[in-house]
Amino acid sequence: MAQPKFFLQPLAAAICVACYSPVVFAETPTPVQSLAPIVMTAHQGNDANGLIVRADPKQPIQPIPATDGADYLQSIVGFSAVNSGAGTNGDVTFRGMFGSRIKILTDGTENLGACPSRMDSPTSYISPESYDQISVIKGPQTVQYANTGSAATVIFERRPEQFDEDQHYRGQLSVLAGSFGRLDHNIEVAAGDEQKYIRLNSNRSVSNSYQDGEGNTVPSDWERWNADVALGWTPDADTWVELTGGKADGEAVYAGRMMDGSKFARESLGLRIEKQNITDVIKKIEAQINYNLNDHVMDNYSLRQFKPTMMMPKETATNVARKTLNARLAVTHEWDQLDFITGIDTQNNEHTIRKTDTENNIAYHALPRIKDMKFQSVGAFGELGYQLSEQNRLVGGVRVDQVEVDAVQTAQQRQETLPSAFIRLENQHLHHDAKTYIGLGYVERMPDYWELFSPVSGNGNINTFKNIDTEKTLQLDFGYQHEHGAFSSWVSAYAGLIQDFVLTDYLPTGRMGMLEAHTQNVDATIAGAEAGLAYQFSDAIQADVSAMYAWGENTTDNTPLPQIAPLEGRVNLRYIQDRYTLGAYWRIVDGQNRISQNQGNIVGYDLKESAGFGTLSLNGTYHLSDGVDLSVGIDNVLDKTYTEHLNKMGNAGIGLAANEQFNNVGRNYWARMSFKF
Repeated sequence: MAQPKFFLQPLAAAICVACYSPVVFAETPTPVQSLAPIVMTAHQGNDANGLIVRADPKQPIQPIPATDGADYLQSIVGFSAVNSGAGTNGDVTFRGMFGSRIKILTDGTENLGACPSRMDSPTSYISPESYDQISVIKGPQTVQYANTGSAATVIFERRPEQFDEDQHYRGQLSVLAGSFGRLDHNIEVAAGDEQKYIRLNSNRSVSNSYQDGEGNTVPSDWERWNADVALGWTPDADTWVELTGGKADGEAVYAGRMMDGSKFARESLGLRIEKQNITDVIKKIEAQINYNLNDHVMDNYSLRQFKPTMMMPKETATNVARKTLNARLAVTHEWDQLDFITGIDTQNNEHTIRKTDTENNIAYHALPRIKDMKFQSVGAFGELGYQLSEQNRLVGGVRVDQVEVDAVQTAQQRQETLPSAFIRLENQHLHHDAKTYIGLGYVERMPDYWELFSPVSGNGNINTFKNIDTEKTLQLDFGYQHEHGAFSSWVSAYAGLIQDFVLTDYLPTGRMGMLEAHTQNVDATIAGAEAGLAYQFSDAIQADVSAMYAWGENTTDNTPLPQIAPLEGRVNLRYIQDRYTLGAYWRIVDGQNRISQNQGNIVGYDLKESAGFGTLSLNGTYHLSDGVDLSVGIDNVLDKTYTEHLNKMGNAGIGLAANEQFNNVGRNYWARMSFKF
């Protein structure tokens, strides 16, 4: 398929006309707003002296603004993703860690995917622009959330609406058009008064398959939509009650899988209550309950031309679903120099599956759903902060989770008691413009659904469910921030010991020697860092540079840990004026020679050493009028042909070599217009 000419796309043409419309410039002059740069490689809006990174998902980013959670998180230093060939639905990694080691929360609750091969990872159901803020807590440095993540905790959150007698509505709309048929619409509107509100978040994203730098088409088209509504009640300044509900669906073609995702349906319902300033000591009580249903279908015929193979000689489909119920109650206390939060939380989820009966030609939707897993957890936590002095703050926490997992079809159960804890010292040098932190954290993690049910064996035993041990991580996190005049710098580093790391081996035990996943526990050592520096040369010219590196060693076998992204650097140069900004973004990625062939995780495995590459992108924003901004970008300006290290192999079913990885997108043009009112 030939690449569509950007300026021939109707929406793009309309945006360009709007840019030069005399109606826009004939409006009464308004105060110039401060424009946020498209690309921000340095940390912004940090807490805990740099341990907690905050991002604004409503601002456009480069490469082309994100379509899902994993897509956006890759713009934050430390994150990468295992891509499957679709332009969406990647599976995020942080510091080389994958899966449930990264806790993904939306408005304080967890929504888990259902696919046994993680085609629908948790971030697949997240539309980032519909959230107000993304917070990333690095390492095991919080215990406030169920089944704590050992690598990071990522929170997508929305704030309550606030209206007064002079304002009863607000909204933000954006439209994006780009190469390869990319077209996005995002709508956020809210209305209300001092005591109540209603908010609607809705979006749709669609794209054709992209082309790599050599003009070869990589099957990767998708379509997805989300709609969420919230009803809020704020009878006074200290009370917030919110009822939420949502639905979503989508489909995606995968260059790196034998099947495509023809359904990504989501249904959500939640209730959240917060009460502040109860007494002089009890500052806040918060409670919430959330229900999510993910219903996912993968097949080999609806989104691609069916081609019989030895593995799949007939048209076939698999339908999986997961229901999740989360509940949480927490109380925040303050007393002199002490603040602490205590609480309890629970999670219950169940997984079902049904498949096409190819022998009897019975479609999957005519068959009953078969329950194959039930998961229950109950946890209690306490997290405390103490101001030791004007410069020093001590933070610590402890939690215990009681987890029970049922393998329903085999009538097996596992019960585990999982402790986690951390302690951290934060220091602010009052006279040296510097902040530091150092923290030690411990997490014991239950193997997740994909580690217990997807592999063929566990530690050499065909009963994987009973023979994979819990994973124990002890990690030291430390960091430094410095700002002085026009110069700023930061670094976040870590080193950890992991006992019983859950490692996936791909062995030729399948039909006709096909590789199948087998799981084992090994001991491992991990280390790495993220760092950056920025300099403001003048009021108009700014530059920043950042880098990230992750390292891991399987100390049981004295081999590298697999599926770790290589050293990466990012250079960002910006020219900022009152009404516009111009920017250049250079991403430099080293080759990765630390691999363990045919080892990895449930999504991908190391195939071979990867080559380094660099891509240059250009961007600009223009403030047309009060509340109206235009952003444009050209990604991969030089039309480089390159492959990411974290990349699944091609699939013969869609015309790519099954023993080669697919290339990333070539030159890509896009424009985004946003309206605020």
